[in-house]
Amino acid sequence: MGMNSVNIFDSLPKDLSLEVFENIIHASTIRIERIISKGHCSPDTGWYDQDESEWIMLVEGEATLEFESGSTCKLSAGDYINIPAHLKHKVVWTDPNQITIWLAVFYTS
Repeated sequence: MGMNSVNIFDSLPKDLSLEVFENIIHASTIRIERIISKGHCSPDTGWYDQDESEWIMLVEGEATLEFESGSTCKLSAGDYINIPAHLKHKVVWTDPNQITIWLAVFYTS
């Protein structure tokens, strides 16, 4: 059986009026998503408070995360961060002038 590769830059949506979330892999203990942003951020109120840990790498673009403690983390292409489960966070900025592509790996221990 042959295996075909897929490129993370393939099939980028033309309409980015809404942020795009696409599952690449979804299994019982791991989920891998491609997220595409262009000027999108989390709602002003509330935090992501996930049961899963989340490893994120910015493949392209720029973004800023904020944590409930008030600290921030600016990400550029190639940067990655691991966010433990239940560490409250949100996206406060993505570059409005270019596409930001995230690779997010959600996992349980």
